[in-house]
Amino acid sequence: MDLKLTNKTALITGASKGIGLAVAELFAAEGCHLHLAARNGEAMLEAKKQLEARFGVKITIHALDLSSTSAMEKLAAEVGDIDILINNAGDIPAGSLEILDDAAWRRGFDLKVFGYITLSRLYYPRMKGKDGVILNIIGNSGENWDASYIAGSTGNAALMSFTKALGGRSLDHGVRVVAVNPGPVATDRMLKIMKRKAIDMLGDESRWEELFDKYPGKRPATSEEVADLVAFLSSPRSGYITGTVVTIDGGIAARGSVI
Repeated sequence: MDLKLTNKTALITGASKGIGLAVAELFAAEGCHLHLAARNGEAMLEAKKQLEARFGVKITIHALDLSSTSAMEKLAAEVGDIDILINNAGDIPAGSLEILDDAAWRRGFDLKVFGYITLSRLYYPRMKGKDGVILNIIGNSGENWDASYIAGSTGNAALMSFTKALGGRSLDHGVRVVAVNPGPVATDRMLKIMKRKAIDMLGDESRWEELFDKYPGKRPATSEEVADLVAFLSSPRSGYITGTVVTIDGGIAARGSVI
């Protein structure tokens, strides 16, 4: 299927690894020019080299910490106009209410919750009337609440509401706002969360792989599976989809189970 992304321009945050890098690879394969933003400039330089050579697209990297409003404003000024914004940078810490202090909550929310809102606020006016797309990669803990990931559940629920509130009206302005809620995905970030859950549930972080037995299909999703969904929702093929959060978790949230 031609997703009609050729010669579009996308900004992807959190693009140095995991889901963000998988989205970058797929978008490049579809002929989309890219701005990649993350702290790890070296990893993005390597991705740029490989993807430009393979697909002939233009890729610009922006190596910076996105945990402040000023950093987001700097990024938007450097990037300029885009067709697609993929909000993906985020690292809300795992842990229960008793474990996480205020500083941990604020650090996690500054990067992910306020980061998504700030970039959306900066780009939404510039996308009006231009068929722009804002896609938020959030996480199923926002609908499958988990006391051992309480900051993530709270922040993700807020971003789900933000997506629905903005996206419910956005098509009137020629913009689509959608979100993807991945469940467990085989990334470095998942490993950190799983080790924290293994401590809480099994008393030993080294037993984290035992938790796979509780997953549908006894495995997490792959970054590529999430990227496929992101690409479709970002494309003109999804032109009447907005204000929607699509969950990709093998049915975990539908079961109402906490893993």
